[in-house]
Amino acid sequence: MPISLDKAWNYFATPANLQDITPEDMTFEIISPIPDKMYQGLIILYVIRPFAHIPMRWCTEITHIQEHRFFVDNQKSGPYKMWHHEHHFEEQDGGVLMTDILHYDIGKSFLGWIAGELFVHKKVQNIFTYRKKRLEQIFSPDNRA
Repeated sequence: MPISLDKAWNYFATPANLQDITPEDMTFEIISPIPDKMYQGLIILYVIRPFAHIPMRWCTEITHIQEHRFFVDNQKSGPYKMWHHEHHFEEQDGGVLMTDILHYDIGKSFLGWIAGELFVHKKVQNIFTYRKKRLEQIFSPDNRA
């Protein structure tokens, strides 16, 4: 991203911005009170509608933070058997490289495998593709003023 590390960190450390970088077709809604800035131990409750507009509750916790370097969110309850998402920030010439590392498990059942093959893995990939495009829009040189 062609921005400073401070600006990148401040954007991602603001929980309300998550809604802005989530695809609209997921009808993402934060339903718990959220602070202006995240902190270790922060619990965030959401309702998402990723498939057929069926609401799903999701609860994540910010489990680790090293300011301006990385933070981790883990699912406490929700649609996945396990969700572990690391967000890493690295200052580089002309901007910041943000790297997402995601580990998730939809379950080992036959139905879980079919759901993963038919739509879950594609949906997760689409979320990150959308996020990349949206961040390019938000932090384009035209919008940085």
